[in-house]
Amino acid sequence: MKRLLTYTGIIIQIFLISGKAAAQESGQSGWRAGIAKAIITPDQSMWMAGFAHRTSPSDGKLHDLWAKALVLEDASGKQALLITTDLSGIPKSISDSIRNRLERRFNFSRSQIIFNTTHTHSGPVLVDALWDLYPLDDTQKQRIILYTKKFELQIEAIVRKALSSMKPVNISSENGITRFAVNRRNNIENQIDAQTDLKGPSDYAVPVVSVSDQKGKIIALAFGYACHNTVLHGYEWSGDYAGYAQIALEKSHPGATALFFQGCGGNQNALPRKSIPLAKQYGEELALAVNAVLEGKMKKLEPKLQTAYSEISLELESAPTKEELAQIASKESGYIKNWALNMIKRSNQGEAFIRNYPYPVQLWRLGDQAIVALGGEPVVDYAINFKKFLGSDLFVMGYSNDVMAYIPTAAILREGGYEGHTSQMAFGMPAKWKESIEPAIINEVKKLAIQTGINVKSK
Repeated sequence: MKRLLTYTGIIIQIFLISGKAAAQESGQSGWRAGIAKAIITPDQSMWMAGFAHRTSPSDGKLHDLWAKALVLEDASGKQALLITTDLSGIPKSISDSIRNRLERRFNFSRSQIIFNTTHTHSGPVLVDALWDLYPLDDTQKQRIILYTKKFELQIEAIVRKALSSMKPVNISSENGITRFAVNRRNNIENQIDAQTDLKGPSDYAVPVVSVSDQKGKIIALAFGYACHNTVLHGYEWSGDYAGYAQIALEKSHPGATALFFQGCGGNQNALPRKSIPLAKQYGEELALAVNAVLEGKMKKLEPKLQTAYSEISLELESAPTKEELAQIASKESGYIKNWALNMIKRSNQGEAFIRNYPYPVQLWRLGDQAIVALGGEPVVDYAINFKKFLGSDLFVMGYSNDVMAYIPTAAILREGGYEGHTSQMAFGMPAKWKESIEPAIINEVKKLAIQTGINVKSK
């Protein structure tokens, strides 16, 4: 069996290499693209990711969860792969495993893969992803392990299928707008219905990439928004508002695949929320915003692709002492108490806590369309800042390649609160970030922009 798999891998490599060579020999002068998708809805009841308040595993579904792959290839044969998944987040261990697999099988480097999660809070828990938040018994842990293994194989399968479906296309991009995102740090949720003005920064942009065949028929739509997928909080599987948006777009564009990517929505919620009708409403609003972009004038992208990727070392504050952890455990409850007790246990076992983290930063350039992709849960302030020096037409993704913690600004770190401090505990991190993370991320984005030939404006 192992030998057969090896032969199969060799055949796939030969196919991919010969396909690129044929494209170059034929004088390919435009884009090519391939698209594939697979249902990743668990086939049994499992614990759901995102909310600590749940007391039992899933019970049914509102609609299926999906993994989708879009491969883009420029006139020179260089490729890029966008993977979107209806999951809360992807931890480094799984992301690394999948990206290593894709490199071995299909020669995709780290810079060529953006692995984005929609951050639905109505999807399954994965291995190594916030396990401490959930009261998992051995049966549930085993189901999560088996699901995660199957998920990794499904990603490989849809990438292979997308590569096998490559054909000439045209690609266009443009930003739309919709306004249901609300800054949750600056507005009180239970008073939102009475508010006549909303406070705090938000990014209302709806970035859209349209992929159409040579007859003008849309075959893929990649679109995003910077807002938590937390409208729904029940026990049924769903992609939340983003799931409903994808369903609406695929209905209005028969034969097309709609891929939602999450933006810098770390401090953004759709408010009001907590009902299925509201999730549908926001999904339809987002789909209408995408369709408005498609009906307007879009920027046709030159078939030239540049990709860049790096992992920078972000510093953490010192972890609390055992005495400080004991005080936290005695005063707090819920996930904060669990974190303190777990930290004490890890310390007693002799674990040395990390003082920095390898944080993924990525930049693509499709023609003259720049796309920044960040790991973790970045707050919206990052996208707003990036657009000041990379232009208002910039596309910005969060929740990409590794979701390890919230990514607050220096100001939010000083303010504290969930995004600035206690969220680190939910993720099992030993301490909060140092304020140096903000300039480190900004400087790395500028560096990658210059590397890919993008003009960096001075503020």
